[in-house]
Amino acid sequence: MTEHKKQVMDALRRAPEFQGLETTKSITRLGGLTNLVHRVDLDHRSVIVRIPGEGTEAYIDRTVEAHNAVAAARAGVSPQVVYAETDSGLMITETVPNIETMMPDLFKSRAGSPGRAGASLAKLHNSGEVFQFRFELFAMIDDYLSVLSTKDVALPEGYHEVVAAAEPVKQVLAKADLPLAPCHCDPLCENFLDDGTIMWIVDWEYSGMNDPLWDLGDLSVEAGMDAAQDAEMLAAYFGRLPTDAEQGRMVIYKAMCDLLWTLWGLIQLADDNQAEDFWAYADGRFARCKALMQDDGFNQHIEAVRAV
Repeated sequence: MTEHKKQVMDALRRAPEFQGLETTKSITRLGGLTNLVHRVDLDHRSVIVRIPGEGTEAYIDRTVEAHNAVAAARAGVSPQVVYAETDSGLMITETVPNIETMMPDLFKSRAGSPGRAGASLAKLHNSGEVFQFRFELFAMIDDYLSVLSTKDVALPEGYHEVVAAAEPVKQVLAKADLPLAPCHCDPLCENFLDDGTIMWIVDWEYSGMNDPLWDLGDLSVEAGMDAAQDAEMLAAYFGRLPTDAEQGRMVIYKAMCDLLWTLWGLIQLADDNQAEDFWAYADGRFARCKALMQDDGFNQHIEAVRAV
């Protein structure tokens, strides 16, 4: 048995219902940028075992995550939580059968997938569930900068200047009467599992109460959606065309999510996370953020939100 598989078995046995477990049919390593994630197939059941990565406790509250994961399951958009340890961050969940783990190319090739994602996000946002934690964009930027100040890593050139250039966005959002809803807040494509009818959502590490259009703007960026895909997702989400202000908020969040996740990528780099080239990840996100903020139409979106 490999070290990873032994680690998974030891973790699985910490759940009361699996304490006497001796064998499995298979243990399969799944994706994950910061955590060890495995599917464990048993004789009549399959579960997902998530072991948190080193250093994640510096910026993820596992008590909040566990609460929100259970609430998301109640909302009908996420698998049931079997077991969670808020001290260690170990989480075991049920699997969803017959799904495709989404990637940017699959959002393009699987017909209707932007609409299914929009419908699932609407189901979550309109569920009435209350998540712990308030996801506040600019406070999180400050928090991540604080974490980075203790690490040996440089910011991309001009980062602080772009944060300063985002001040009008900060002011407009602060003055707007924005709704708050239970949000995923980190809608990577891989966190969406498509069975062709329902788009399930997993991984609630960064979840919290937030402007729901953050989820749509961020997913659009992660999936590389074009205008037609954005329109399909928004139509399924609202059941109508979005207003100019709603469209504006989504576009604003496209830029702002890249501004935030640039810092997240640098934290992974500083923590020597080998899952991918995190300098390229951070640099690419920062370049995309700057390009969108410098686009001629960006200020029009800000003004559309301001006008409401």
